[in-house]
Amino acid sequence: MNTYTITGATGNTGKPIAMGLLEKGHKVRIISRSKEKAQELIDKGAELFEGDQSDTSLLKKAFDGADAVYAMIPFYPPAEDYFAFQMNHVNAMAVALKVSGVKYVVSLSSVGAHMKQNAGVVQGVQQMEDKFNDIEGLNVMHLRASYFMENTLGQVGAIKHMGAMASPVKGDLKFPMVATRDIAQKALKHLSELGFTGKNHEYVLGSRDVSYDEVAQIFGKLIGKPDLKYITVSYDDGAAALKQMGFGESAANRMIEFVKSLNEGKVLEETTRTKQNTTPTSIEDFAQVFKAVYHS
Repeated sequence: MNTYTITGATGNTGKPIAMGLLEKGHKVRIISRSKEKAQELIDKGAELFEGDQSDTSLLKKAFDGADAVYAMIPFYPPAEDYFAFQMNHVNAMAVALKVSGVKYVVSLSSVGAHMKQNAGVVQGVQQMEDKFNDIEGLNVMHLRASYFMENTLGQVGAIKHMGAMASPVKGDLKFPMVATRDIAQKALKHLSELGFTGKNHEYVLGSRDVSYDEVAQIFGKLIGKPDLKYITVSYDDGAAALKQMGFGESAANRMIEFVKSLNEGKVLEETTRTKQNTTPTSIEDFAQVFKAVYHS
C-alpha cells in the first residue's frame, strides 16, 4: 500500500484518480478548499487537507511522507493576474516537493508546454515542468494533455443564443481533443505502477485529431440541429466573449494568445500522434455528454 497526495482532488481528473487509488486499497490524501465537495472521497476513506492549494505550509503537511503526488494547477479565470496566480501554485508545490522528499510526481501539463513564450494560459504549466525538472532526485511524468473535450460544453450557450458554435480557433484546423476521463486513467496507471524514472513527458491526445467544423456536424446531428455551423470569430470578439463568461482581462488575453499560437501551428509543432498517446474516448462518444448538457 502506498500513500498518495492528490491536488485538485474534486476536479475532472483529480477525483477519478483519487477514487481509483482508494479502490486499489491505497492511502489517499486530498487537498480541497471545500469539505462539502470532497465529502464523497472522504466517505471512501480519503484524508482531507482543507485549504488553498497555493498554501506552502499546507502542501508541506500534505506531501510529507507521501510516495507520490498528482500535481495540477487549478483553473481560475477571474484571477487579476493569471500567470501570477499560476506561479503562486507552481512555486508552492515546488517548495513542498523539495522539502517533503516525495520521489514521484505525475503532473497535469498541456500541449504547448514546450513553448518558452507565447504559450498564454499554458505558460504556467511550462514553468511547472521546468521547476519540477530542476528538483534533484524527483521522478516526474508530465502528462501533456490536449484540448479538453469538456471545453466544448461552453458552446451550449452560443448554440442556444446564436444558433451556432463560435470561437477564434480556425474552423478547419484539425487538432487533438481528449476527454478528461482518459487523462485520469493515464495518470492513475502511472501512479499505480510508479514505473518511471528521471524527468519525462507524455502526450495524451484523445482518439484522433478533429476540427471544430467537424465537431459542429457531429454535435448538431445529435441535438436535433443537423445544419449546425461553426463560426470563426475575431480574436477581439473571442476575448469579449470570454469576459462575458467570467474570465478576467488577464486570463482572456492569455487564452487568446494560446489560440493564436494554436492557429499558427506552434502549439502542436512537437506533437506526434502514436499508439501510446492515443486514448479511447472519441468525439462521437463525448457527443452524448454534450447532448445531455444541452438538453438539461
